[in-house]
Amino acid sequence: MHKHLTWTDRLKIEQALKEGLKPCKIADRLHVHNSTIYRELRRGTYTHLNSDLTTEERYSPEIAEQRYRDNLSAKGGDLKIGSDRELAEFIERKIADERYSPAAVVAEIRTQGLSFKTQISEKTIYNYIDKGVFLRLTRKDLPERGQRKRGYRKVKAARPPRGESIENRPQEVAERATFGHWEMDCVAGRKKTRRALLVLSERLTRREIIIPIKDMTTASVVAALNRLERKFGRRFKKVFKSITVDNGSEFADCAGMERSVLRAGDVRTKVYYCHPYSAYERGTNENINKMIRRFFPKGTDFGKITDAYVRRVQDWINNYPREVLGFQTAESLFSAAVSAA
Repeated sequence: MHKHLTWTDRLKIEQALKEGLKPCKIADRLHVHNSTIYRELRRGTYTHLNSDLTTEERYSPEIAEQRYRDNLSAKGGDLKIGSDRELAEFIERKIADERYSPAAVVAEIRTQGLSFKTQISEKTIYNYIDKGVFLRLTRKDLPERGQRKRGYRKVKAARPPRGESIENRPQEVAERATFGHWEMDCVAGRKKTRRALLVLSERLTRREIIIPIKDMTTASVVAALNRLERKFGRRFKKVFKSITVDNGSEFADCAGMERSVLRAGDVRTKVYYCHPYSAYERGTNENINKMIRRFFPKGTDFGKITDAYVRRVQDWINNYPREVLGFQTAESLFSAAVSAA
């Protein structure tokens, strides 16, 4: 991740260069990526004229700092953010380091009651990014935005679903009118690797649960739900009233997914199956999976990802202020819903 360099960091870079350290060693010392140091050296390098009229390239923290300031204001004297360095750094940190969208940044300023010299809108942040005003931000740092929603067509099923069809799911579930109805999917890893993620998304609050599983088999899926039921105990039936899945082979054991592991002969939840090739029927899953892919792009080997890091990603998603929730977090809404259940 990128990190904004402070004036103190620039003084440390100058000292490290005098010690003869290479950029990679300086990056280690400052706990930043190598590219951060290379960019900084380009920014602060100037040609020095020696007393014998020879020249050499040197790094100046003063020049680097001034060029940073100039970068904020050189795009036009009317830029509101030009003199508000604290706000610029806050926006850069939230988007580049914490993966926020401009809308989420503006919402956090408002909901947290943060105070800056300048007020800024979501549209202005996008405009400034496009103009290159920010030192560390480009369009590549932004989550997906403005993509045209693709059309869908229903596909006639070649065989009946493995359990209850989504056609029989209560309308209140489709309308997100009540709490406790989930969508479930698997996020696969690199080809020829087995470890994957089982993800559950609550439709009303958008609360996400991410469970690492050793492989995409029915046994692993049922075992993960068993662990989840043990965690929630008697509350499980109220919190997980239904789960909607696709027709993947990993979800073939409908009875196993529905059967309680705590109470013999009892049903812990109701499972519904989507139509074939109809991912839009699990729209919450699909949208949150895009957020997961920010951290785990396609081709990730989940065998090299720790459970602790998966939990960090889960916590990030659940504490991210989302526009669809009125810029509240899934965690806060879920906690309130569980308390009321």
